[in-house]
Amino acid sequence: MNLQEYTTGLIERKGIYYSKEQSKISYPASGNDNYFQIEENSFWFKHRNNCIIEGVMKYSANSTFFDVGGGNGFVAKGLEEKGISTVLVEPGIQGCVNAKKRSLKNVVCSTLENASFVKGKIPAIGLFDVVEHIEHDVDFLKSIYSYLTDGGFVFITVPAFNVLWSNEDVDAGHFRRYTTKELKRKLQSVGFHIEYSSYIFSILPIAVFLFRTLPSRLGLHKNSGNLDKHKKEHKSGGLIGIILNYIWDFEISRIRNGKVIRVGGSCLVIGRKGIRV
Repeated sequence: MNLQEYTTGLIERKGIYYSKEQSKISYPASGNDNYFQIEENSFWFKHRNNCIIEGVMKYSANSTFFDVGGGNGFVAKGLEEKGISTVLVEPGIQGCVNAKKRSLKNVVCSTLENASFVKGKIPAIGLFDVVEHIEHDVDFLKSIYSYLTDGGFVFITVPAFNVLWSNEDVDAGHFRRYTTKELKRKLQSVGFHIEYSSYIFSILPIAVFLFRTLPSRLGLHKNSGNLDKHKKEHKSGGLIGIILNYIWDFEISRIRNGKVIRVGGSCLVIGRKGIRV
């Protein structure tokens, strides 16, 4: 895959492509480094990857995939291991450096807008826990639509349900959480046809409410940004791990068969540009 087919406005340095301009983003400076220490051993990141891969393999397995706001390249690496040609587009420099440590070939340090990508050229875009960081989300989705080819796909995950809002959302730079209905409506408003929509992490809302939302509302949650705390939350083992794996396998089966999970801690929505062909 030749990255120059998609853009002429990038400068390559030490294996990373940089845009000429850098934009401010709503994401903590230490976020990518912190998650780089968590991702490989995290049930959450692994299951999200498996859900994403299942969707991409079902709808867009043969297309070059642009993982926009893809952090340390954990998703992009998982897609490449499945034989999908992937471009990581990440505005955070440390995220791009970490992605190169994962031996990703195509790493672009830029926002989508600053990378000078040719509009109407990209066949598939992933926005995995990205849209909630965008203040004007509909305008952002309009921009995504303009970069896709006719019939191109967008794959999105976002945190679910504003009722689960906590200090972690504030620390992460979120503007909102979503329902699948709300996200579908916004995608449809800019022209996307919805191919698939579901919740994932079906058992997490109760845990998030009890251990994040409720303490935040009571003013008890003072260490929401603590790295050691997050490491513990992302690990699972023993009987709990066995139960979680059974639930995750069930969710993957639902996605594979195009069936819906009615509730969960995150939304997974897949849209297609234009009318179904």
